[in-house]
Amino acid sequence: MKYPYNSNFRIYIDGLVEQKQSLGYPYVSSGRILRMFDEHCIKHFPNEHTLTSDIVMSWASLKENEHPNGLMRRITPIRQLAKYMKSIGIDAYVLPSNIPKKQIRYVPHIFTSQELSEFFKAVDSCQVSAFSPGRHLVIPVFFRLLYSCGLRSSEARMLQVSDVDFKLGSVFIRESKGHKDRIIYLSDDMLHLCKMYDERIQFHYPNRIAFFPNQKGSYYNRSLVNYWFHLFWDNLTVAKTYSGNPPRVHDFRHTFAVNRLNQWVKEGKDINAYLPYLSMYLGHENQIDTDYYLHLVPEFFPVFRDKSRGISENLLPEVDYE
Repeated sequence: MKYPYNSNFRIYIDGLVEQKQSLGYPYVSSGRILRMFDEHCIKHFPNEHTLTSDIVMSWASLKENEHPNGLMRRITPIRQLAKYMKSIGIDAYVLPSNIPKKQIRYVPHIFTSQELSEFFKAVDSCQVSAFSPGRHLVIPVFFRLLYSCGLRSSEARMLQVSDVDFKLGSVFIRESKGHKDRIIYLSDDMLHLCKMYDERIQFHYPNRIAFFPNQKGSYYNRSLVNYWFHLFWDNLTVAKTYSGNPPRVHDFRHTFAVNRLNQWVKEGKDINAYLPYLSMYLGHENQIDTDYYLHLVPEFFPVFRDKSRGISENLLPEVDYE
């Protein structure tokens, strides 16, 4: 999606977006942030034609109740804009790299077996909606796919019918984080569930492109997926007694990774040999992102801690959370 820009910096914003997209980056989220920055400039600096430190720093100030990680995401495109302007000979203030400080690594909620059981029991009771005739079919399969395959919600939301090969039991994940495609394989149970779902959803959307179609036959947005999660999770008994950080949709992915590592340890697998496979399956651009889970597993699963004392210290590096 191309956003309209109207500030005095619109020509440079358009240039940056075109440059990024020409290199193969969707740049949708960043484009949306640049749109908000564009409006910020119109409102507060309508006569300014130079990207000054006053403009940039006014944007880079931490908002009330804003998480440092949110600030990081909000200022990154503005830093890129300034660098782009300087690259074409236009004076601009580049925000120093130490603003803000390093991101805070969020400790995810790892769902317990009881929590997963109660949640999936709840989504299975999803009622038929007059406004979205396929919703009751989509929701139970969507969340099970997140957990059983460790998918990002965006990867599941944007799946196309042609991406799922029922003969091979494979799912093609296109242009995910890092703009890399990958193929994952479904368990027998998940494959059977997806086949049944596909047969039933075709009745409502015989010519759909999206594997999980919304009421218009297109793709669901992220905010609705978050709404679904809280619609079912918040009413569970276990939701009132959990410990740690509040559960999120993305924590199904974290739970998948932690459970997989713990299972390998129980089976006596060589974690050092198996970790690269988990990294590829999850679509991590760098294995250091997968190493992060090695720090989580002992906290949530004592069996991992007890059985992995012989693992080389080199396997548990200090993770850079930039």
